[in-house]
Order: sequence, then structure tokens, then C-alpha cells
Amino acid sequence: MRKIIITVAPVCHVGKEIPEGVHNPLSPEEIAEDTIRCYEAGACEVHLHTRDLKGEQTFELDVFSDTIRRIREKTDMIIQGSTGGLSSLTLAERCVCLNVPEVEVASLNMGSVNFGETVYINTLPDIRYWAARMKETGVVPEMELFDLSMVETCSKLADEGVLSRPLHYNFCVGRGTSSNLSATGRNLCLLNALCEQGSSWGITHDQMDDFSILACAIGMGASAVRIGFEDSFYYAPGKRAATNAELVERLVVLIRAMGCEPATPEEARQMQGIPSLKP
Repeated sequence: MRKIIITVAPVCHVGKEIPEGVHNPLSPEEIAEDTIRCYEAGACEVHLHTRDLKGEQTFELDVFSDTIRRIREKTDMIIQGSTGGLSSLTLAERCVCLNVPEVEVASLNMGSVNFGETVYINTLPDIRYWAARMKETGVVPEMELFDLSMVETCSKLADEGVLSRPLHYNFCVGRGTSSNLSATGRNLCLLNALCEQGSSWGITHDQMDDFSILACAIGMGASAVRIGFEDSFYYAPGKRAATNAELVERLVVLIRAMGCEPATPEEARQMQGIPSLKP
């Protein structure tokens, strides 16, 4: 059966209203416990930002490292760090997660985009810097794409030798209100058509109301889908999950109904060219 990577991003953005009855993990203990439950439900990868105990983004590594240690004690999940975060941080601060040996994959934003009324800045020199740091630390980049032009940016940087092939794209779609592409099958078709042959792709649906675009992506050949409170609390119109594990459980049902199976961490490592954890 075709294997699908389930990545969970368990912690919602700072300042976002938490609905009543929803448990948003915050401390290292809570995030680790929540992530372990997601692993048991079928997730094989976890996406984490460096945060302090209040959930604010930071370049300090104590809380981040403690969280990962707790996850590693109970699971062999792939650890994905983020080079995203606030544009006000320095380039080195934004990729500080690469200094943690357990980080195997990291998000790499492939260009600037409007977020609400602000600009999320990711210049080509910035991208080259983060990609070089990933090569130095042996971390596999997951390239985050917010519009069509960023597909060609990936190929340009691969031609320069900044990125290694095969490429691993992640299409970041939403409601279109932040100037990223809206979550439609048409836009997925356009993105997929531009991707290099032999590459793999996945999807993140910000502010999703249901799993419909995830199902669309899986049907189109996506190898990875992301869920979690960083993106949305909802799995169906008007229906929200109380925990991240509930989102994973419902996604697993969908994946199996489509004739696929959730990938194990080791299968996901092979799919993404990540060295095995096994001796």
C-alpha cells in the first residue's frame, strides 16, 4: 500500500484564541505527552518551533531541547524544526533549532509573503544561508511554498548547488487572506505540475475547516500531510478536535479509506532521504 507521512504541528500560534474544551499543549511535558499520543495514533513526524514556557518564539534552546528529549524517550518520531518564525529575529536565531542534534528535518521558506497586514521576509540570501546551515548539520530541508513562483526558486537553488535533489516540497495553502495560495484543487494541480520529476510533495492547510483538501492532495499523489493546532482545530465543518491526537486518529481513518497507510517513522525517513535511527 502507498504510505503517507503524517506530520503533526501540535502547538497553536501565540495570541490565537483557544476554543473552550480544546487542550493546547504548552510546557515541554504537555507537548511531549501530546506528541506521544499522536505517535500512537499514527503520526510519524512532529513539527516544532523553539518556544519559551509561555509559548513565545525564542532562540533559547532549553525548552526546545527538553521537549525533544521527552519525545525521544518514548518514540522514534522524526523531529522537524523550523527556520520560520518572526522576521524580527536574526538569520542565526531563526535557524537555532539546527544546533540540536535530534533535529532531522527543518522547514525552509522559499520566499517572502504577505501575512495579514505584514510581510514575512525570506530573501534569497536568507534562504541560501539557512540551506547552507542545514547542509552543515546534515538536516534535510522541507521547502515551504506559498505561491507558484517558489517552485522555480527551488529549482534555481538546486541548480546552484544550494539544495540537493531530489527535492521535498510542502505546499502551504490557506484561505487566500494572507496572500498565500487558497486551498483549492486547481491550485494544487498548478503547483504539482511545476514540480520536478522525481521529487516528493506534501501539504499544510492553514485555517482548514475540514479534511477535504487533504483528501484531494492524497488523491493527487501527495506523500505527506500536516495537521495540528498550529494550523487548525477543525476536522469537519463546525466540528473541532479536543486534542491533536483526535485529529491524527480521524486522518488515519481517511487515509485508510483511500487505500493508503500511515508511514512509520523509518518508512518516512526512507521516503525523505533521512538516515535511519536504527544501528
